[in-house]
Amino acid sequence: MTMAFFASCGGGEATTEQAPQQVQQSEPEATGDIAEITIEGNDMMVYDLKTIEVTEGQTVKLTLKHVGTMAKEVMGHNWVLLNQGVDKASFAGAAITAVDNDYIPADKAGDMIAHTKTLGGGEETTIEFDAPAVGDYEFICSFPGHYAMMTGIFTVKAK
Repeated sequence: MTMAFFASCGGGEATTEQAPQQVQQSEPEATGDIAEITIEGNDMMVYDLKTIEVTEGQTVKLTLKHVGTMAKEVMGHNWVLLNQGVDKASFAGAAITAVDNDYIPADKAGDMIAHTKTLGGGEETTIEFDAPAVGDYEFICSFPGHYAMMTGIFTVKAK
């Protein structure tokens, strides 16, 4: 068994945990025109999916699960799908001051396609939205300091 020592940001205590498993690509459960996706975030600031693929015209039903144990104020996670061309570092910088709005900056509403609320350990939430136009889009966690590690590509393929 491989053990690794991890320290979290945000004032949490250092913990000893098993090294994370390899990150997987999503395989959405396609039920007609609905793509059901579940993505998990943990106390080590990692999403279990780095890529998500859907088909144009689908309704996306995305469930975010925070599988860690730390509180929202210390290790909160959300999921934000950015429009193409949006600079994720700039967006994340603006999100730092949006603590009262789940780290979703109100003045950046035009930069996002969809987002979840911010969760603490053990919580989950589900959102639904229409898949955007064919192409690649970035997704991030906009909790302060997380966007560099909790990021991935959301690909919309043609029918």
